Amino acid sequence: MSKLLIRGGRAVLPDAVADADVAVRNGRIEGIWTKEERARSEAWLAEAREGDASGETVIIDAEGRYVLPGLIDTHCDAIEKEIQPRPNTLFPLDMSLMEFERKLPLHGITTMYHSLSLGVGLSLRGDHLLTQLVELIREYRCKRAMIRHRIHLRYEVSHLDGLPVVERYVRERQVDYLSFMNHVPGQGQYREPGSFERYVMKNQGVDTEEVRRITEELIARERQVDWDGLRRLAGIAAENGISVASHDDDSPQRVEESSGFGVNVSEFPLNVETAVFAKEKGLHVCVGAPNVVRGVSHDKNMRAVDAIRAGAADILCSDYHPASLLTAVFKLFADGETDLPAAVRMATLNPARALGTAETVGSLEPGKAADLIVVDRFEGHPWVTHTVVDGTIVYEGGVYYTG
Repeated sequence: MSKLLIRGGRAVLPDAVADADVAVRNGRIEGIWTKEERARSEAWLAEAREGDASGETVIIDAEGRYVLPGLIDTHCDAIEKEIQPRPNTLFPLDMSLMEFERKLPLHGITTMYHSLSLGVGLSLRGDHLLTQLVELIREYRCKRAMIRHRIHLRYEVSHLDGLPVVERYVRERQVDYLSFMNHVPGQGQYREPGSFERYVMKNQGVDTEEVRRITEELIARERQVDWDGLRRLAGIAAENGISVASHDDDSPQRVEESSGFGVNVSEFPLNVETAVFAKEKGLHVCVGAPNVVRGVSHDKNMRAVDAIRAGAADILCSDYHPASLLTAVFKLFADGETDLPAAVRMATLNPARALGTAETVGSLEPGKAADLIVVDRFEGHPWVTHTVVDGTIVYEGGVYYTG
């Protein structure tokens, strides 16, 4: 679709909300004109329609609705549940990717960094499917797509044999984002005694003997981690324009250590003190949208809203629940935690800045890629009526009223 006019919506700009028309041509935002500039919008439309016998220019009536940049989800492992909704029930990877993709535009997500884990050794989080998924996503996005597919490689640092694999992916730029994970019991997410064992037994259906073996092997491998090799890997990532994140930082000391590896994002710090320290160090701090929506961490860690109130979190991701991202944005606004532009930036411009793509995506500005969504509200809940990616309407949804 070469020409598109989104008319009469409340456009959420980087620092303001304005009643405005948004004009799109050849995949780019060409103009944003307020009510007072309606004559410019009408002139653009007349010029666009001139000689347009094919009806190529499309108008979306956004009256009474918001127009937002498309959401950028930097961390979401929900593709794993699409592939394996229950233990031992693997579905074809290509089918799973296509079905998962279909859900994302209706949640307003126009760029997804699929979080693929290497080295945890649980469920899908191992070598056997990661390489297949990386290849599938890269091949698929070159053929057709509804959204922008990106790859977030989550590397478990105790997976010693995986370091060469990760380095190859980074050198060849086959991944778009890299994070270092350390799920060894006794620190990070599993610092509480027995928490790791309980998680594995619940989610993997293994007995106490098996979980004991898994735990002992993980601890033994962690003692052999090549920390210098990780620093070198982070340097290679930086040379190739790939951002690096730490994961589950549990103390300022851990953030200090992570900074030495060249990370620029701290994902899911476990307490406010750590989040504040990370922000003071100049890192982007990412918290989970499900945490915002539910008002509590599923792991009994820091409430995301507490970090936001402290000015210590600037990125929202869906983590494991894509539907939460847009809901969290509007909840922050509705609850008075932030103004709407600030809430929207947490799921759009700030992720783009952190991952080095802000020149092309992340905000409604002339010249940027036309990735945007039209959002209505029903009984306080946001719902997407239109999703546009690179100037193409990839989703349009309506309702019928039964009353």
